[in-house]
Amino acid sequence: MAPDLTRRGLLRLMGCSAAAMPLVTPMTFAALPSDHRLVVVILRGAMDGLDALQPYGDPDLARLRPDFEIGPDAGALDLTGFHAMHPALEPLAQLWRQGQLGFVQAVSTPYRGRRSHFDGQDVLEAGTAGVVPTASRRDGWLNRLLGVMPAAHGRTAFAVGRDEMLILRGQADHASWSPEARLDMSGATAELLMHVYHDDPLFRDAATRAMELADVEGRQPGVRRTDALFDFTAAQLRADARIAALSLMGWDSHRNQPRMLSRALGQLSNGVLRLCDGLGPDWDRTLVMAVTEFGRTVFQNGTRGTDHGTGGTVILAGGALNRAHVWGDWPGLQEAALIDRRDLMPTRDIRAYCAWAMHGLFGVERRALERIVFPDLDMGDDPGLLA
Repeated sequence: MAPDLTRRGLLRLMGCSAAAMPLVTPMTFAALPSDHRLVVVILRGAMDGLDALQPYGDPDLARLRPDFEIGPDAGALDLTGFHAMHPALEPLAQLWRQGQLGFVQAVSTPYRGRRSHFDGQDVLEAGTAGVVPTASRRDGWLNRLLGVMPAAHGRTAFAVGRDEMLILRGQADHASWSPEARLDMSGATAELLMHVYHDDPLFRDAATRAMELADVEGRQPGVRRTDALFDFTAAQLRADARIAALSLMGWDSHRNQPRMLSRALGQLSNGVLRLCDGLGPDWDRTLVMAVTEFGRTVFQNGTRGTDHGTGGTVILAGGALNRAHVWGDWPGLQEAALIDRRDLMPTRDIRAYCAWAMHGLFGVERRALERIVFPDLDMGDDPGLLA
């Protein structure tokens, strides 16, 4: 190792390298012959669903997370008497009161075992039955949805940036757009950096700190960029687009989760409200599904964070929702109920909720959803997400 590549030198090197790379946040759109709208927001980095939607009525949660602020007594907003939502989601309380906000607890894709961000995101976007898609089968479930809707057509395409989201990649025509932005580090670079250094506490913490330092000057522009994503989404959905998919970075909370998650949930809350305002009366026919590749460990680690887990949470919003509700069976946090004595046990496949949403919004037949859009899926009973 070079003599000057100390911890301080590493921070300086990563900061300088990061400053030379633009951030690109991809968005994709497709036009559909329907008056309903679907917005899929991928929360990259594995959102901690047990913090976003806190099952504070389970006494084991506070025991497993003694340094986290849990429940209404700590500022979370009580929803059901058993669940409370994180204080950073407080701007969405008005939607809950209006029956336009909901959650799905204890869900996951069929992906198990390695807990890799890259593989987990690929499985989530491909909609496969737990197998990481190969190069020959790298199409996404939203693209396959378009393929089973004969009247669907792509919008005129335009692009700013380089990346394409797997969830809409495939043979069916669609359009893509990415905002032009100046920031210190690209999302893909940040993800790669954290993946490489994940198992080395010294370098992982150094990398995390470097990204925090690099983002100090660009934090406000970052907020404005996120606003632009949701504003542009609303504008396209007011026109002929009926499906939008976008991704938000910043959910990998190995360290200092209270601060990191507050910032990420605040941006998501603001984005959802911008969609609501921008869509106007079309919001009543819109469903937003915020999904993530997997959940996080039920217990905190030594740096006030959580590590990669399994069962997670979906955040739902929009006037198309049936009611304000928490869907899904709660498995409990007792050690015997956990996966590998560390992860929340999923009680339903996240793809089933996505499939029922598409069935209700766009009238897609169950047979097509279970065989083509989500191969080898058993949708089970209708959970009743939609009005």
